[in-house]
Amino acid sequence: MDLIKENSKSVLEQWVNQFSDELYSWAFFKTSSKEVAEDLVQDTFLAAFHKIDSFQGKSQPKTWLFSILNNKVIDHYRLSARTTKKNFSLTENSGNDLTDGIFNMYGCWNSNEIKSLWGQEEELLDNPDFNAIMEECMDDLPQKWKLAVTSKYLTEKKAETICQELEITASNYWQIVHRSKLLLKKCLELKWV
Repeated sequence: MDLIKENSKSVLEQWVNQFSDELYSWAFFKTSSKEVAEDLVQDTFLAAFHKIDSFQGKSQPKTWLFSILNNKVIDHYRLSARTTKKNFSLTENSGNDLTDGIFNMYGCWNSNEIKSLWGQEEELLDNPDFNAIMEECMDDLPQKWKLAVTSKYLTEKKAETICQELEITASNYWQIVHRSKLLLKKCLELKWV
C-alpha cells in the first residue's frame, strides 16, 4: 500500500493502460456519447490521481476506479438534469401530450387497438435492424428519461435507487418511465412499421 502512495504517478499510468478501455466502454454504455465517455474516464483518472492516498487496497484498483466512474456518470446526469430542468424538451412535451391523448374523459383507454408489431416482440429482439431503430428511439429520449429507462430495464436497478440518483420523487419517476415507454412505442411504430 505504501508502495502505491510512493509511486502514485507510475501506478496511475499502469492503471490507465490496464483499465482505460473497460472504463470507456462502461461510460459509453451509460451515456451513448463518445465525447462524454472520454471526458468521464479522464475525470475518473484525475480524481484517482488526486485521491490515490485514500486508496487503502481493500478493493481491487479496477473496482475503485469503476466506483469513481459511476459517481462521475451520476454527477453528469444530475448536472444535465439541472441545466435542462426549466426548459423541457419537445420530446418531454410530446410525452405529456401522448399520455393525455390515450385516455378519454372517464379515464378509460381511447382505443383497444394493438398494432400487429407488438405480437412478435420475441422475433424483433433478434433483428439487428429493429435493435438499431430501438437504439435510435432511445437516443431521442431526454437524458433523464433515457437514464431512468436504462437503469430500470437494462441494469435492473430498484426504483428507489434510480430516484436518488436522478434526484426525483417516486411519482415523478413512474411518470417518466410510463411516458418514456409510450414515446418509445410511438417512435418504433413510426420508424419500424
